[in-house]
Amino acid sequence: MKMPQTQPPTLINPAAEPCAKCAGFQTFRRTLWTLVVASSLMLVGCGKSETHSDAGHGKLHVHVAPHGGTLVELGEHEASLELIRDATAGKLTAYILDGHAENFLRIPSMGFQLVAQIQGRMETLSFKPVANPATGEKAGDTSQFEAQADWIKSTPAFEGTVPELIIKTRTFKDIKVQFSSNKP
Repeated sequence: MKMPQTQPPTLINPAAEPCAKCAGFQTFRRTLWTLVVASSLMLVGCGKSETHSDAGHGKLHVHVAPHGGTLVELGEHEASLELIRDATAGKLTAYILDGHAENFLRIPSMGFQLVAQIQGRMETLSFKPVANPATGEKAGDTSQFEAQADWIKSTPAFEGTVPELIIKTRTFKDIKVQFSSNKP
């Protein structure tokens, strides 16, 4: 059997200048490779989102409130407090969450207070524990608290302070709250 004749391979002179088409392609490949590496490095990070500058990573993160409420960071990434307004019921619900606002933190508390400043006057909300049979949470071992007041119905935003909140072994004092509800 006779083999078909083929052209010998063309030798490329490495010292020769590439044609314009090849040079453009090489530039494209280098740019693409740089973008892939940079994107990979950004995705690796710590994978968390915070509202403060994380000194270890040198970038800003943003935590998202799991119930769409106002998120308040407690300490240095130790815990979070989420506040959700139910205008119709005149109720404010508080959830105690971990530092990344991803997991509920049950606390052995029978309640806490929030002192709000409303149109020049001070209003105190007393949060009471909420039991949840589905999760086994009960008063004194829960992550959910509720407070009710008529002024909540007509006040979508306010500033306030939680004088004291004990989570695990840490006591947080004078917690500043800037509540803003995006819900009617």
